Amino acid sequence: MSMNERVNKMDSIKICDLELFCNLGVPEEERLKPQRILLTVQIFYSFEKAAKSDLVSDTIDYQRVIDDVKIFCKGKSWKLIERFSSDIAQFILERFKVDVVDVEVKKFIIPETKYISAKLTRTRNDF
Repeated sequence: MSMNERVNKMDSIKICDLELFCNLGVPEEERLKPQRILLTVQIFYSFEKAAKSDLVSDTIDYQRVIDDVKIFCKGKSWKLIERFSSDIAQFILERFKVDVVDVEVKKFIIPETKYISAKLTRTRNDF
């Protein structure tokens, strides 16, 4: 079974629009002050064990994902949302030992737009 076939059959949790304040932007002055971004992550994994046991220890604890991502971002700086998205994906894949994650980052820097976003899907094999 290919990775795409497995993902299509896999369960997932989705954390939508987690508000973070990160140093993110190409110009240095943009990175000097943390700016508001919204992060959405969808983590693909089987719910089978947790569905049977009803135990948090048998699943991905989404509060832990949120807390760990906040800690990961603290004190760091990125120029590109593409790099930030990739770093978040790699962190989640390695930290939570999952096979596939989708990441979308929304940035609100251009007044004429609702937002600018970068979205990617990564597998553990990508890193």
